[in-house]
Amino acid sequence: MSQENLDLVRSIYARWQRGDFATAEWAHPAIEFAIVGGPDPGRWRGVDGMAEGWYRFLEAWEDFHVIPDRHRDLDDERVLVLIRRSGRGKASRMDLEGMHSKAADLFSICDGMVMSLVHYWDREQALADLGLAE
Repeated sequence: MSQENLDLVRSIYARWQRGDFATAEWAHPAIEFAIVGGPDPGRWRGVDGMAEGWYRFLEAWEDFHVIPDRHRDLDDERVLVLIRRSGRGKASRMDLEGMHSKAADLFSICDGMVMSLVHYWDREQALADLGLAE
């Protein structure tokens, strides 16, 4: 993993850990964004599309935060981040800590910009899709 890619991913999580999902200067204008699994899966293209996808996802939660557990270097362009989520469902009041909250984010980075971001609702599915073992 290049130090630049690691620094970029860490800067993104520094905001997400505080629940700040409003900034996307790290995203390429034509970013491909996907949510795999969970209650609202989908695919979006471009920064506006990613914002729409995140909004649909985040609007169901209160006090939603993402906590990185570990970064995995897959190759020169891809970084897999194993994460935990915290927050409460707005309608259900269910706490993510009491649910299966282990997930994963797959970043594809080129020239200092995130070209693709895939949020896997289930960490095990991400590992299986990538042919990796925990």
